[in-house]
Amino acid sequence: MTAATHSTLFPQVPDSPDAVLDGLDPEQREVATALNGPVCVLAGAGTGKTRAITRRIAYGVRAGILQPTTVLAVTFTNRAAGEMRGRLRQLGATGVQARTFHSAALRQLQYFWPKAVGGELPRLVERKVQLVAEAAARCGIKLDRNELRDATSEIEWAKVTQTVPADYPAAVAKTQRDAPRDPAELSQIYGTYEQIKRDRSVIDFEDVLLLTVGILQDRHDIADHVRSQYQHFVVDEYQDVSPLQQRLLDLWLGDRDTLCVVGDASQTIYSFTGATPDHLLNFRTRHPNATMVKLVRDYRSTPQVVHLANGLLSQARGRAAEHRLELVSQRDKGPAPAYTEYADEPAEAEGTARRIRDLIAAGVPAGEIAVLYRVNSQSEVYEQALADAGVPYQLRGAERFFERAEVREAGMALRGAARAGGNDSLLDQAEGLPSEVRAVLSTKGWTSRPPAGSGAVRDRWESLAALVRLAEDFEQARPGATLSDLVAELDERAAAQHAPTVQGVTLASLHSAKGLEWDAVFLVGLTEGMMPITYAKTDEQVEEERRLLYVGVTRARLHLTLSWALSRSPGGRGGRRPTRFLNGLRPGSVALGTRGGAGGGGGIDRGSATGTAAGGGGPDAAGVRRRRGPVRCRVCGRTLTEAGAMKLMRCEDCPSDMDEALYGRLRDWRAVQAREIGQPAYCVFTDKTLMAIAETVPGSEGELVTIAGVGNRKLTRFGADVLAICAGEALDEETGEGGADV
Repeated sequence: MTAATHSTLFPQVPDSPDAVLDGLDPEQREVATALNGPVCVLAGAGTGKTRAITRRIAYGVRAGILQPTTVLAVTFTNRAAGEMRGRLRQLGATGVQARTFHSAALRQLQYFWPKAVGGELPRLVERKVQLVAEAAARCGIKLDRNELRDATSEIEWAKVTQTVPADYPAAVAKTQRDAPRDPAELSQIYGTYEQIKRDRSVIDFEDVLLLTVGILQDRHDIADHVRSQYQHFVVDEYQDVSPLQQRLLDLWLGDRDTLCVVGDASQTIYSFTGATPDHLLNFRTRHPNATMVKLVRDYRSTPQVVHLANGLLSQARGRAAEHRLELVSQRDKGPAPAYTEYADEPAEAEGTARRIRDLIAAGVPAGEIAVLYRVNSQSEVYEQALADAGVPYQLRGAERFFERAEVREAGMALRGAARAGGNDSLLDQAEGLPSEVRAVLSTKGWTSRPPAGSGAVRDRWESLAALVRLAEDFEQARPGATLSDLVAELDERAAAQHAPTVQGVTLASLHSAKGLEWDAVFLVGLTEGMMPITYAKTDEQVEEERRLLYVGVTRARLHLTLSWALSRSPGGRGGRRPTRFLNGLRPGSVALGTRGGAGGGGGIDRGSATGTAAGGGGPDAAGVRRRRGPVRCRVCGRTLTEAGAMKLMRCEDCPSDMDEALYGRLRDWRAVQAREIGQPAYCVFTDKTLMAIAETVPGSEGELVTIAGVGNRKLTRFGADVLAICAGEALDEETGEGGADV
């Protein structure tokens, strides 16, 4: 081992307290030397907060101001705690405890339980799913595996927010939380779960915090013991503290104020788990004499990336926005963020893979590149595109698409249906292969409408919906394809994605990317309905989505590409819009309430497969000009993102001007057509499509084809009848041919 290598792996311990401060900027130095009283560090992304707080602890220890065994540093992940311990050792501050909240509480609970309660600490249940399942069964409520995961998450949320079972429904209503099922049922399951634990003398991870809080509240002698042991506290990622964790921290402190907290309200992205930035934002109110330090020098990202990050937050609203930090890049100039618009999602994935391959060829290591998306189900098309391009990749925080349990189960069901022969010939008369796939997957949890909430049930639905979309695309690419053909295609795709993943491009959700950074970041799928996600209903939920995008932008050191697709599949209607969060930032866009855009540097690349996406629409295969651009409510003008509303071309709660008589005639006609083809009525047109027709009363093929649910095939097959009915012409029930109504 060379001397240089040795010094890199085993850096020399600073030889004096002052040497610990070497290399710190003025604000970081202020943090490191602020050893008395309450300290609040507002630290933006990439500003070296871990460096500052570990130097603070090490400086206090090395200067003899802090005794190492009296310092407790807490954070939220074992990885972060381990990194903190490693840095402290390198700085000569051995003996300092750096732990997660749960780890610190569990250690105290194990030590004090015999004295406080007597006997051994109840067994800790590491996975509570089985107990939740038993609780649901006792309540007569049947839950599948994903519903169990969601119920478990709800119980965890209730406990960290200190909500008892009886109060859960009211808490859901008060917080406008989108519960995964009826809150009364979840309250019943929650209460039964707690009873089962008591009967069996077991505890869960949330109980570790609750019981520690209870002991410290009830036993002043034990609280005094803990406070004599730990006299100085440092809390990292303070914006993610839950009410229960804050209560524990208050009990550790007692009436002292020897506390240093570090956080950034603009990176609060875990409120669904009970995290809240309120404790960070209210710190000065609780501690009027606190030392406040802002870290805004960004050492991670180029000025171009930082400019975009600042622009995102400049449009934010709410309390967190009022405390936003204006970052100042300390790096040399780099390339401007690239904004790329594609015609459809496969084109977006293929274009992203090409750009990644070019970056790797230019010398950027694959391990320094990431593709970040909003939900894990988006990974499949990027897994495929990277595999096709020969680019190694690795998934973070999720299984590969074809290795997910629901995808494997769906594949087995499709394979079984294909072996049984299915009813391809019958379904080909109407919707073809996609209808058969929908029918099979409906037995596995797929529905035409997504489930409420954002938990495991929603994740499962997204995976199954991705398979439905894949079937639609496959049928479009290979008209007449059978279910057996699709199964063979799925097998090929699964096999192709067993490529080596060492040092590969990272594929990850935005949530799982928190705390990481790469030389090049691709933020993909940035359309309304995905960013912000459809189920973000309240203003605060939408603002958390903005913060999530901000976290994604600030993961990039040098190269940043933001992209979106105008339609889901090739040849689809290009009605999607880029996320509202880029309004006024991407070239050519206008911020809400302004006359012109601020610009984000760089132009919009239309991609290699956008066709007429940049223009005002182009003729489709039937020669009819299709609608391009956003779909807006024709009553109030609001942009529509929900599928049902887009079919109606109005918000579902906006008043309808539907011609009821026309709607009735259309339904009667549809029933005749459905009998002729031997299919359900919705295979002709759905109710919402008929409602949209009855509301708009199209007078030409061009007007009819702009209605969602009327594609080229249905226009050719049913268009003449529909237009005749709209014009008031009578149809011969036997032949379906129209004649003048005189």
